[in-house]
Amino acid sequence: MEKEKVETETKAKKTKKVKKNEEVTSLIESLALEKEKNLRVQAELLNYKRRKEEEVSCFLKYASEDVIKSLLPVIDNFERAIRLDDNDLTDEISKFLAGFKMIYGNFIEVLNKNEVKEIEAEGLEFDPNFHQAVITEKDENKPEGVVLEVLQKGYLYKDRVIRPAMVKVNE
Repeated sequence: MEKEKVETETKAKKTKKVKKNEEVTSLIESLALEKEKNLRVQAELLNYKRRKEEEVSCFLKYASEDVIKSLLPVIDNFERAIRLDDNDLTDEISKFLAGFKMIYGNFIEVLNKNEVKEIEAEGLEFDPNFHQAVITEKDENKPEGVVLEVLQKGYLYKDRVIRPAMVKVNE
């Protein structure tokens, strides 16, 4: 009887040990899953921070773009007014246009300081990334696909096209 009691107790102890081992194994697996989840969350947080920093950096880099875009028609109008000086106008109007030229020069200087550059086009091969073809014309003296005339200047702001050049292209 005592032998049976001892065997029963031994079996009970073994069962408890097995249950404890199973419980420990289960807890270890659970801990491993939680560690993995934690690592994923940390990685997601780091990726989120990096993306946010890139967005803010891009936003700050091009923060003045809207203001510059709104100034471009003003620059175009100054250039049209300055071209009038070539038409043998009276001295009074020429002096007036000289003031326009000074203001235009100041505008161009401000644009240059803000990394705004004119897109070169005339005489170069047409590039749809920088030019917008609005007219085509046939000129036998020039190769096909070359810009014959710039109808409206295009501009780059830092490394981004803010207005493509409107051009006449040779067929």
